Amino acid sequence: MGIREQSASVYWPSSDWLLCVSELSPSSPPNKEVNHERGVKISSEEEPLRHLNTVTGQIPYPLHTMAQADIALIGLAVMGQNLIMNMNDHGFVVCAYNRTVSKVHDFLKNEAKGSKVIGAESLEDMVSKLKKPRRIVLLVKAGQAVDDFIDKLVPLLEAGDIIIDGGNSEYNDTTRRCKSLKEKGFLFVGSGVSGGEEGARYGPSLMPGGHKEAWPHIKDIFQSIAAKVGTGEPCCDWVGDEGAGHFVKMVHNGIEYGDMQLICEAYHLMKDILGMDHDEMAQAFESWNKTELDSFLIEITANIFKYRDSDGTHLLPKIRDSAGQKGTGKWTAISALEYGTPVTLIGEAVFARCLSSLKDERVEASRSLSGPQGVKFSGDKAVFLEDIRKALYASKIISYAQGFMLLRQAAKEFGWSLNYGGIALMWRGGCIIRSVFLGKIKEAFDRDAELQNLLLDTFFSNAVQDCQESWRRTVSTGVQHGIPMPCFTTALSFYDGYRHEKLPANLLQAQRDYFGAHTYELLSNPGHHIHTNWTGHGGNVSSSSYNA
Repeated sequence: MGIREQSASVYWPSSDWLLCVSELSPSSPPNKEVNHERGVKISSEEEPLRHLNTVTGQIPYPLHTMAQADIALIGLAVMGQNLIMNMNDHGFVVCAYNRTVSKVHDFLKNEAKGSKVIGAESLEDMVSKLKKPRRIVLLVKAGQAVDDFIDKLVPLLEAGDIIIDGGNSEYNDTTRRCKSLKEKGFLFVGSGVSGGEEGARYGPSLMPGGHKEAWPHIKDIFQSIAAKVGTGEPCCDWVGDEGAGHFVKMVHNGIEYGDMQLICEAYHLMKDILGMDHDEMAQAFESWNKTELDSFLIEITANIFKYRDSDGTHLLPKIRDSAGQKGTGKWTAISALEYGTPVTLIGEAVFARCLSSLKDERVEASRSLSGPQGVKFSGDKAVFLEDIRKALYASKIISYAQGFMLLRQAAKEFGWSLNYGGIALMWRGGCIIRSVFLGKIKEAFDRDAELQNLLLDTFFSNAVQDCQESWRRTVSTGVQHGIPMPCFTTALSFYDGYRHEKLPANLLQAQRDYFGAHTYELLSNPGHHIHTNWTGHGGNVSSSSYNA
């Protein structure tokens, strides 16, 4: 074989054979197994070069990889690709990997063309290209896929390396993975990522939690790529231990469910009571977005109302009214029940989606079940429209108050030290629930870090008081017209329940003691449980007391 004076490009398949376009030099070292049809057999410790340009055509030895990537990301769906390009924009070298390796090739040839992003053909290849401590982001489907990748990575890593789960994992899974990987000497981070595809590309809200020892090694990357608010504060900070990051993301998603449902109920009232057309509703929402309701969801709702289909008519009325969900709102409601926290609005938002999914049943029911007859709105439309806006604002305050109640209860349950003002700031930009309103929540916790409930903060108590008459008029008018408003009504009911010194739960306790000897406490002697023999023949033995 003669030596050709030309450039030689190296191609490496997933095997450990290194192929060269030009002929291999017979001067290859004797410790290399050479097959002139396939190339050079390399050991597992070595890595072929991506490109080789030499006038000799010889492959340089040894082929040890130079660790060059700051971080790796596994999972090249749109969110993964956008996060990689975001990191690249901020000066970080990212190694991209996907189980289907062709996606790596396509990504490097298209979206990542001309960038500093490098690809990997295998997990071994990826690990070899990472600086230490190695930082690896998993952006794969929550559940078993995360565990499967962790199991494959562990044998390839060293103590102190960091695995980051950026998917929508359930927080208990994150806690389990933290404990398991800590025993093996690895660091694990479960990070909430919010903001959708655009947020991932230009600045998401990031909520990392897990092993705090990992934070100094990922802080610069995370805070660089996160959304910025105010004077440049990143919408990212360390949340807490174990599953705290994913728990906060779960509550974020639950609040998102509530915000969306409240907007839908306002839409229903505007459409069916005030008879507003889509352009009028778009104008109203654009106006609302200049008030306390200034937020991403209000902004996009105005755009949705204005959007027209290819035939020139509005698209919204053509969309089937059956809502989907991926589960995080449901997880929030389940956690609320588990920890005895009345997160009623998020629960109703989840159930509203469930009810909407019964489309065929509802069509059938609409033929036989009737509502209020002969009711027609006769009031001032402009006044009622403002009532709806204030009802939406007051209900939104309740939803966030309940969400932060759940965060506080979880902190007690797990021993987490959560920075509630910091969490509000993380949600202030980049995420789906981003709004000016969240800045007010941060200010409330800045005033009182131990604030038990947002409704006890002067700003929010005054805001609800200012909205209260409009809120009640909106709910009563909607009820009279037969409009379903599960979130408006549950928000008002929670507010009324929370502000009452006494509730009828004394009767409930008497009933429980009557049929089940569950005991009760007297106002005059709290903490002391007693049982009454209500019938005279029930006996004086009581059951053990418990909370459920």
